[in-house]
Amino acid sequence: MPNSNKFLKPHIPRPGLLEPKPGNPLGYVTKDGKWAAVPLGNSKKFIIIHNGSVVHQTRTYDSALNFIKKGIKNEGSKRNRRQ
Repeated sequence: MPNSNKFLKPHIPRPGLLEPKPGNPLGYVTKDGKWAAVPLGNSKKFIIIHNGSVVHQTRTYDSALNFIKKGIKNEGSKRNRRQ
């Protein structure tokens, strides 16, 4: 083998698969389908959708999940106030 001490890196079409704590590049949807985090184009930004309307834009997957969790928590507390 010529140049056996030269290491060539393999081509990885989706390098995010090898990250130790990857975000979800396909987005996130709650079980009831009311909230969703959808990736924005070819960037790390996400758009938050609630009941079919865009309500917020975040920079990372983690901040998108935090926004959704807070929204679910606030939605539940508003529902309890009405009763």
